[in-house]
Amino acid sequence: MRQSIHSLIVGLLKASHFGPTVLVVTITYVLSRTQFSASDSLFIAFAILLGQFVVGWSNDLIDFPRDRVAKRLGKPLVAATITQSTLKISIGTALLSALIISLLSPLGVSGTAIHFLGLLSATAYNLKLKSTLLSVVPYIVSFGALPWAIYVAAGTEPPTWIVLGFVLFASAFHFLNVLKDLDSDVDQDVMGLPQVLGRQKSILIALLLAGLGILDVVLANFRV
Repeated sequence: MRQSIHSLIVGLLKASHFGPTVLVVTITYVLSRTQFSASDSLFIAFAILLGQFVVGWSNDLIDFPRDRVAKRLGKPLVAATITQSTLKISIGTALLSALIISLLSPLGVSGTAIHFLGLLSATAYNLKLKSTLLSVVPYIVSFGALPWAIYVAAGTEPPTWIVLGFVLFASAFHFLNVLKDLDSDVDQDVMGLPQVLGRQKSILIALLLAGLGILDVVLANFRV
């Protein structure tokens, strides 16, 4: 029983795309600290964590048929570490919890609305947009929404450079993140913008976007 529970927890964490999830939550906490206390920032970060679970789990659930064909054994569903029913229940639980925690947190109604706009955008990517030329748009919307949710909840607006930085780095991540599965994606007709452009052009675009993101941060912080 202990081993099965351990395997379930590990499987759920892997299916949540744990690395990117931890990164997003950490950035959320750091950004929240510019507007809120440490305890309030943790509250907000927890709400975002639950939302990220929804995004990651729904991605693995929707992609399961393609992942199985591609024999991606690193995916918990393909490796049978977790089941589809378990993932569906987890998604529903996390979604409801994200809504409740967001509303109770300093995000309030306005911040929660923006948070869920980001979740809706990410879900649209999972369902359809990842296979279209608009595949980068959900990254722009979802990550652009994150600083807005925090700052609007604090009664102000985020600095333009912060929103722009989020958008540029998130877009760069999109072009790099698909590279590991690019060939199998093309074989299965998943033709997002990076797949259409190809590996070399995607790398160049990612480097350009990341470079612009760094320039944006540097210029904003050295501006008199």
